Amino acid sequence: MNLQKIMTGALGLLLMVSCGKKEQTTSAVKSTKTYPVAELVAKNVELHSVYPTVLQGQVDIEIKPRVDGFIEAVFVDEGSVVTKGTPLFKINSPSSIQALETAQAGYNTAQLDVERMRPLAEKGIISEVLLKTYENAFNSAKANLDKAKASLSWTTVTSPINGTIGTLPYRIGTLVNSSSILTSIANTEKVVAYFSMNEKELLEYMRKWEGDTQAEKIDKMPSVKLILADGSEYEEAGRIETISGVVDASTGAVNFRAVFSNPHGLLRSGTSGKVVIPTLLKNVVVVPQKATFAQQNKVLVYTLDGNKTAQKVITVESTPDGKSYAVLNGVNAGDKIVVDGISTLKNGMEIQIQ
Repeated sequence: MNLQKIMTGALGLLLMVSCGKKEQTTSAVKSTKTYPVAELVAKNVELHSVYPTVLQGQVDIEIKPRVDGFIEAVFVDEGSVVTKGTPLFKINSPSSIQALETAQAGYNTAQLDVERMRPLAEKGIISEVLLKTYENAFNSAKANLDKAKASLSWTTVTSPINGTIGTLPYRIGTLVNSSSILTSIANTEKVVAYFSMNEKELLEYMRKWEGDTQAEKIDKMPSVKLILADGSEYEEAGRIETISGVVDASTGAVNFRAVFSNPHGLLRSGTSGKVVIPTLLKNVVVVPQKATFAQQNKVLVYTLDGNKTAQKVITVESTPDGKSYAVLNGVNAGDKIVVDGISTLKNGMEIQIQ
């Protein structure tokens, strides 16, 4: 009887221990959190390097009068499209008229002197040297007259190029001189975008672009894009034409010049934008930015070793969408990473995979 009681008690104790372990295991499973996990896949990614710019016409010219005077007429309006030789302004220049009258009088006098002295020289009454003096005076007077006539022709200001008229700061009756900017004309059949990058970026590009010389590298550079002020992408691709041969000592920057065709006249001189240089990376993995975290100026992700987390430092470049990173090194295709909820993770933590 006593033996039966002992065995019954032992069996009960064994069942209690077994149930306790089962409850602990179940509790442990329930306490292990579930996280979404993704397997990394390699693909080609285009990265964008963006640089601010101010557009200019391929030719931008300030129009100044070559004579002093009052604006008598304005033949164009702001935004007018003109061709080379088109009259723009008429200047009433009293000083030019007076100079012409004076030069004409001097010419007439010198001409009369020569005509009067030549027969005397032929008859030997005066020397050839004296006649030569009068002839030199006549030639000088003729040069002054030609100069005065040219000056008077400058009272009509014409366009030196094909282009579009800028602002017109002066109106009829305004006194202007050779330092006054009457307007500007921009030839915008093509527009020029100047931008700069630091010398470190330049070295990276020069190593990356194909070619042995700078000229060869420029020739083989990819087409560049232009982002307009409203954030839209301009329809025409551009080309980089030149790279400055000098680094600005004060800023450490190097200047670039890119050119874009402007067949529909959408681009205007003086407008702002952004030049985008694309770079194609082949067979790289992309991770969501929300799957990364920063630690001591480094970017890390949580990879999985079985069902345990492991921190990995990665080298990244931002993708154009601003939501992902292209990974240059640190993880590979086929690796698994936790893609959300990483703020609650720790290194070596055991998780359930979603």
